[in-house]
Amino acid sequence: MERREYCFRSSCLNKDMHIIQYGTGGVPFIGFPTQCAGAGNYEEFGVIRTLSPYLEDGRMQLFCVDTVDEESWYCEQGINTWRSARQEDYYRHITDEVLPIVHANAPSGKKPIVMGMDMGATHAAILFFRRPELFSGMLALSGIYDSSYYYHGWMDSTLYDNSIECFLSNMPDDHPWIRKYNNCFMVFCCGSGPWEDKCCETLMNLEKILHKKRINAFVDYWGFDVGHDWQWWKHQLEYFVPHLLDQHSFITEL
Repeated sequence: MERREYCFRSSCLNKDMHIIQYGTGGVPFIGFPTQCAGAGNYEEFGVIRTLSPYLEDGRMQLFCVDTVDEESWYCEQGINTWRSARQEDYYRHITDEVLPIVHANAPSGKKPIVMGMDMGATHAAILFFRRPELFSGMLALSGIYDSSYYYHGWMDSTLYDNSIECFLSNMPDDHPWIRKYNNCFMVFCCGSGPWEDKCCETLMNLEKILHKKRINAFVDYWGFDVGHDWQWWKHQLEYFVPHLLDQHSFITEL
């Protein structure tokens, strides 16, 4: 399959950032890496090999991105206002800098699907729920959706905007975004095994919020043998990606 790498200076983050593109056609996906990892994360842990049947036959394109988690969510010794501002900078980096590159190099003309595992799932959910008009779907595996886990109960208006469990709870039941959400196909999944306790807890809480707001996400909990690990995420990708690709009705033109 074709592999391209983009390296550029991000004006949003004032640092060099990378995107690695796999495949040249089909539905574009934006892949967020695990905690504090970079654009090569999926390739290093065998995800590209797992997804190669879809990348090679032109059904799927994948654009893997860097993160700045060590400066935001995982910057434990940092000033909280700076940390939340850094996450907002990262959000703008994706919407203002990464998406134009995706659009310019995705010949299908379809809106991208965001996906990720671990912290990448959290990023995918933030982007999707903040800007549903920009995306056609979401796949979030083993994320933590409770910002207090990272900020120990601290909150400001910037972190609020990046905390889906907060702004969805307070979203009016007739908000127009709910219709946009329901025009897409959303999948949340986590295991019930080792190191998935917090993921299950926050996903169960988020599931209640989604149900109350009548947001039609597919939420799936795998068994007690399924841990917070690449082995299982690759199995989940093998299971869910074909379903995402088959949902032609939710994939809209740019």
